[in-house]
Amino acid sequence: MSKSKKEKKPFDVNNMTEEEKLKFEIAQELGLDERVLSGGWRSLTSKESGRIGGMIAKRKRQLAREAASCQNQEKAL
Repeated sequence: MSKSKKEKKPFDVNNMTEEEKLKFEIAQELGLDERVLSGGWRSLTSKESGRIGGMIAKRKRQLAREAASCQNQEKAL
């Protein structure tokens, strides 16, 4: 049996989900946006991809803390 390769989807900046927007925003912060646009996400090294993933997790935790803080402030009023 042969393994089927995933089809290479072209990277479309105009039709991104919220997750993809966050991922691309972080890639821009790291200066990797040009490589992603020219070669797709697969053009990044595993170290670069891991760095992006780590920053996504950190950003999500931060957003969750901020949301919880806002809810606590609303309850106090």
